[in-house]
Amino acid sequence: MPIGHAIMVLNEKLLVEYKLIGAALMGVAGVALLIWGVKKNEQPTFATIMGLLGGILVWTGWIEFSFVWAAERYNVAPLMEHGEIATKPEYLVMLSSIGLLATITLIYLFTRTNCSLFIWLQKAFGLRKDILDQTGFKKPVSLASFSETIVIIWFFYILLLVVYDNNIAGDNHPATHIVAWGSLIWSLYLIAHLVKIQTFDYAVRYAIPTVIIFWNFIEVLGRWGTFEEIWIHPLQYWLEVSMFFILLAALLTLFLKNPSFSRKKRETLSIVGNIPVASQVKTPRHGQTVKWKMKR
Repeated sequence: MPIGHAIMVLNEKLLVEYKLIGAALMGVAGVALLIWGVKKNEQPTFATIMGLLGGILVWTGWIEFSFVWAAERYNVAPLMEHGEIATKPEYLVMLSSIGLLATITLIYLFTRTNCSLFIWLQKAFGLRKDILDQTGFKKPVSLASFSETIVIIWFFYILLLVVYDNNIAGDNHPATHIVAWGSLIWSLYLIAHLVKIQTFDYAVRYAIPTVIIFWNFIEVLGRWGTFEEIWIHPLQYWLEVSMFFILLAALLTLFLKNPSFSRKKRETLSIVGNIPVASQVKTPRHGQTVKWKMKR
């Protein structure tokens, strides 16, 4: 999350009048990573990470900078409070996408998903059985993490912009406190489940919403002036921000090179007569069970 912020600011500060070209190329790089991940779907860890990185680059390059372009094109003024910019123009423009976000959300409500919230909603509306009966296209792992990253970032951007609006709530309104502290509690609950997941690629996909929900708490603390957000001042705090990039590169190298993080299959036991024999089966999706095969 801090790296995503830093990339956006660096593109603005370093490229200046060419920032939209830089943003366009950033999005192209994100799509290239997504395609690479889709082609490597048999390697779920690699595909998941490519989808995640691709989602961050497309969100930052194509989506966020499209709002920047619109704000500059139509001379949208920033929201000022106490003589300082409280909300940048591009985020005021982003708030207009709330209806589109709600519509996109319906797609997840009426299709197969592993999201606990949507599963609960599907059961509440009596849709779950009909959805489970659906057959056909199965979304590639890379595309799953790509779309999850974009939609969840988008959703919580809109949520924060809504509660920040003084005509709706405001920075110090109880609703903003509920979002901040509720996100912290919710993320801790998700982390407790995350650390129990044994399949690494699924753990990464589970971590995407976990981190974004936790980041709501960080965003609101920054809004309250609790600390200075170094990731939006990457040139001033170049050493600290560089450490974020170095750590990310090191972790990606570890995850992609170490076989223990990229197993294609999981060992289980088949029973031949009365003797258990190790065999390889595909790793089950979350929520599915593995049936034991009796061989005679």
